[in-house]
Amino acid sequence: MQNIVAETLKRSQLSVTDSRKKILEYFHHSKGALAHADIERLSGEQFDRVTIYRTLQTFVEKGIIHSIPTSDNSIRYALCKDDCAEGHHHDNHIHFVCDVCGTTFCLDHVTIPNVQLPAGFKSKQTDVIVSGICGKCGNI
Repeated sequence: MQNIVAETLKRSQLSVTDSRKKILEYFHHSKGALAHADIERLSGEQFDRVTIYRTLQTFVEKGIIHSIPTSDNSIRYALCKDDCAEGHHHDNHIHFVCDVCGTTFCLDHVTIPNVQLPAGFKSKQTDVIVSGICGKCGNI
């Protein structure tokens, strides 16, 4: 895991710092998306709020993670696919949020359909969030 994390940071032309390595490891070990608060909880007092925020923003800018808006106007983050790069996200997929456990999953196999916009309109991002009960919670 350490090699994958360090290689991802180097490929994105980022310094390999302890905070970046650890935060990226959290994403690799997570089964779903993470919020800023999740990373704070996981790291304990190892990193302050500003370090976490700046690291998340840098990872989004570099195409390492993508942001997922939520119904409560917070943001969750998940790892990008390999074809994302700085300024070019290709994570055009649907996200599923479990109403029971709150986990957010990327549904990579389901793409968002192309939306026909009126002449002169340009799409920047399309977000589709499906809510319901995940397989784990549905079996309880």
